[in-house]
Amino acid sequence: AQLVNPGAYEVVGNELDDDCDGEVDEPAEECDQGLQSDSANAYHYARALDLCQTTAESPATPAERTWGVIDATLSEADGGGTPQPVQRALRPGFGTYIDPKQGDRMVVLSSGHAADLDDVDPPYAPFESGTNLGTSSNAPSDWLAANGGEFPNPAGCVAPWSTDANDSAMLTLRMRAPTNASSFSVMMYFFSAEYPEWVCSEFNDFFVALVESSADNPADGNIAIYDDGATAWPVGVNLAMVAEGLFTQCQNGEIGCENQSSTYGGCLGIAQLEGTGFDTVGTGCGMGPEGGGTGWLRMSGNVTPGEVFEVRFAIWDSSGHIYDSLVLLDDWEWSVEAAEPGVAPG
Repeated sequence: AQLVNPGAYEVVGNELDDDCDGEVDEPAEECDQGLQSDSANAYHYARALDLCQTTAESPATPAERTWGVIDATLSEADGGGTPQPVQRALRPGFGTYIDPKQGDRMVVLSSGHAADLDDVDPPYAPFESGTNLGTSSNAPSDWLAANGGEFPNPAGCVAPWSTDANDSAMLTLRMRAPTNASSFSVMMYFFSAEYPEWVCSEFNDFFVALVESSADNPADGNIAIYDDGATAWPVGVNLAMVAEGLFTQCQNGEIGCENQSSTYGGCLGIAQLEGTGFDTVGTGCGMGPEGGGTGWLRMSGNVTPGEVFEVRFAIWDSSGHIYDSLVLLDDWEWSVEAAEPGVAPG
């Protein structure tokens, strides 16, 4: 009963009026209908993630200390500037078969164009060889410092030329967590045209999800990681070197043929690439699809109940500006239980 208060979220199925609104077990509202695909309003991106509530950072009374989004911004990876308009979109689908996991829209962020073969506003552009948007910023400084001033990289793979975040796009959400929530999760789907030919090269594009919270999360804040029991590997095309089975929408066989040739056998098929633009025939490693994807993954992080915290979703090209990558984000969920931070098949 101590978790029942106006600052709680409604836990469907527990037969309690958790948030004291007079209703029991009501489903979460939907708020992403009709959002413009090329919206520049960062709060619309929160809504596309199914975060419908907003709140104030310093409410006048404890009863007004409800959970919700306090602030939302779109920027480059260092928190400054703005991504190019083509790099972010709110879509009702991606490719032929990929639909939102919840509601009507999902967030698309890209180091190139946030669009599939048939999309407009913004329009499609090939992921291979990609679009040089000509922007460069620092990578997130706290994450970089926590990794010794270097981008994490599997052993034996070529180090990036620099720690610049090229053609980056970042969505930052500042929120108050529900008083009964100990964790949250988001569905994510990462694609890259670096697969297969540039695996284990200096062109390891990155997607990070950085959580600033007093709760127990990875030391560098990044929950877009795969933990193999020894190392927490960031989501990126070089995951294929350490975590067979996380890249699942792709063609098996030779990878890294432009640099560090190896083989990969974790692909389940290429059906979900249809219509995305990552399915068109590429130029290397067997002349298969020009890219690959992880499939939907459930990404989890921890929060302290009732705290104000931030999460930053950022994607960028490493070393170069071409051979672009893209991430889909959707279906934010709270949980009363603590989570194991990181990604798992969703």
